[in-house]
Amino acid sequence: MQASMSQPRSRKRGERRKSSGGMKRAVQYLTRYGRAAALPYIFLIVATLAQLAVPRMIRNVIDAVTSGYIADQVLGALDQIPAGVVGAALPRILEATGRPSDLTLEQLRVQLEADLSNAPRALITALVAIVVFALLRGIFAFLQAYWAEKNSQSVAYDLRNDLYAKIQNLSFSYHDKNQTGQLMIRATDDVEKVRLFIGQGLLQLVGAVILLTGTVIILFSTNAPLAWTAMPILPIAGVMFAFFAGTARPMFTRVQQKLSTLNTILQENLAGIKVIKSFTREKEQQKKFRVAADDTMNQQIALARLFTFMFPMVFMIANLGQAAILYVGGQQIIAGALSLGAWQEFSLYLMYLFFPVAMLGMIIAQYGQASASAERIFEILDARNDIVDKPDAVELPDVTGEIKFENVTFRYFGGGEAVLKNVTFEAWPGERIALLGATGSGKSTIINLLPRFYDPSEGRITIDGHDLRDVKLESLRSKIGIVLQETTLFSGSIRENIAFGKPEATEYEIEAAAKAAQAHDFITSFPQGYDTHVGERGQTLSGGQKQRVAIARALLLDPRILILDDSTSSVDLTTESLIQAALDKLMEGRTSFVIAQRISTVMTADKILVLDKGEVVAIGKHVDLMENEPIYAEIYNSQILSYEESASHHVYETVLHSDQSYLAEASSLPGATHPRKGGAQ
Repeated sequence: MQASMSQPRSRKRGERRKSSGGMKRAVQYLTRYGRAAALPYIFLIVATLAQLAVPRMIRNVIDAVTSGYIADQVLGALDQIPAGVVGAALPRILEATGRPSDLTLEQLRVQLEADLSNAPRALITALVAIVVFALLRGIFAFLQAYWAEKNSQSVAYDLRNDLYAKIQNLSFSYHDKNQTGQLMIRATDDVEKVRLFIGQGLLQLVGAVILLTGTVIILFSTNAPLAWTAMPILPIAGVMFAFFAGTARPMFTRVQQKLSTLNTILQENLAGIKVIKSFTREKEQQKKFRVAADDTMNQQIALARLFTFMFPMVFMIANLGQAAILYVGGQQIIAGALSLGAWQEFSLYLMYLFFPVAMLGMIIAQYGQASASAERIFEILDARNDIVDKPDAVELPDVTGEIKFENVTFRYFGGGEAVLKNVTFEAWPGERIALLGATGSGKSTIINLLPRFYDPSEGRITIDGHDLRDVKLESLRSKIGIVLQETTLFSGSIRENIAFGKPEATEYEIEAAAKAAQAHDFITSFPQGYDTHVGERGQTLSGGQKQRVAIARALLLDPRILILDDSTSSVDLTTESLIQAALDKLMEGRTSFVIAQRISTVMTADKILVLDKGEVVAIGKHVDLMENEPIYAEIYNSQILSYEESASHHVYETVLHSDQSYLAEASSLPGATHPRKGGAQ
């Protein structure tokens, strides 16, 4: 007992370890696309280098203009200064123009004339270079954005497909514990948040690092004293971002959880809208939804409050750095150690320093959302599936239909009170087994164990001597036809729903199955016949019509084992008699399990299993059970004696003899005329 209790806890710890680093695992999906995944980052490097080159070109423009202007002014002044005075003023002129002190007047004139003549050419060259770099940046920024979006959409496509495949393969026990709305929000909203970070945030992060690194290198190579003035803002911003990231991440997780709860309420209300309206509970459900919406809004406001505090802090730190640069740079300009062009260049690079720092705040917000969503996605992808093929599982060969339950005990989720207790019985090939008992007695659990929707907690189940846990699931379920109590049809035509398990079925096979299930007449009464659209969950059909379509869907597979879970519960007595007459013929040669609330539908069974509180209290035929089993006799008396038994049998016999056309179609299905016992192929 202790070992069994410790196992779930250790498994949960293992699952948490697996799901950690969800964002890293999501980014690894990019590696599936090889070179295409690297293209955005190559284009990003080119675009960033082009961006870093622009301030130097602007400096060249300003220096060309100022040098040309100064040269023109100095040459004009030299022409106006008397020759005797020029010699005495030359040292001051050289100092003011930043020339070497050993230059002669003639050498100064040559240089000034060169500056004046070169200024227009330098100006045009710098402007052309700015345009070229701008074009390069624009082109490569477009290519970077396009390929990043393409790759992120591909990752989202893979994540959604992996999630869908995982959800499809997870056992019933997982779905019993998780709400549909929770799973839907993870496959849609959570995947989209991860996609946005991979397509935008991750690229922005890499771009910010490249721009920041390149800017720091250029700043130190241009003016180290001025660069050191700006450096203190980087560690301050880093500490602040780390604090905000650690605070925001759990808040993002709670936002997604609130959204999941809201989505679950919405999904349940839309699915049960008829029930809500029937019981006039609209206001109560609106209140329930409003409470969930308020919780979601309050959590989002709390998160917004955090970031509305963070961004002003970022800009305040950036402005303090700007003020320090203005002070130090202004002193250098006054001292003549810094030109106007160099100052403008440094100012632009300073923007490149502050811009990535500010952008990191947005990236952290996006990363927090994506990281929380990635963890939730990989919680599903890492979820343990209780029903899987063994490594050495074999294909289940064609079966005769001999089924044995050997001391089968079953508990949901591996613990709690047993739903089935030491159930033992045999079903021989071609036998019809009826399961009878009160609600909660274990009837549906037995038929859920046959196709391995669940595994027994104790004991074993065999088909033709093969333990169900030793054969491959697909090969097992392909031998079983099921009509569940809750009829589920899919959006599409009636033909598509009947052929759901056998898409390659011919028109003749589909119609034969429909006729055998007493569905052909009502289908052909529709204007579009078998092409009639059934609507979401089959809402355009009545309960009896949906069940007959579901029966036809199961019969089309020609299964060796047939499960009918209260399959006539939604039809009237006349329709039930018609269906039962066809099923009596079709169940010949097949091992059949029938659950029915009406005892009249199980009286002809080869074996009737009477269940009470998870135990088989009696096994036998109708006559024997009437004599020896009080529970069965009580059920019989409460149903059969409440109306005219003779009238019921009269309807049954009349329909059986008057509907030979349906039986003829039914007998045309493969396997429909196998011997009753022991003759199945």
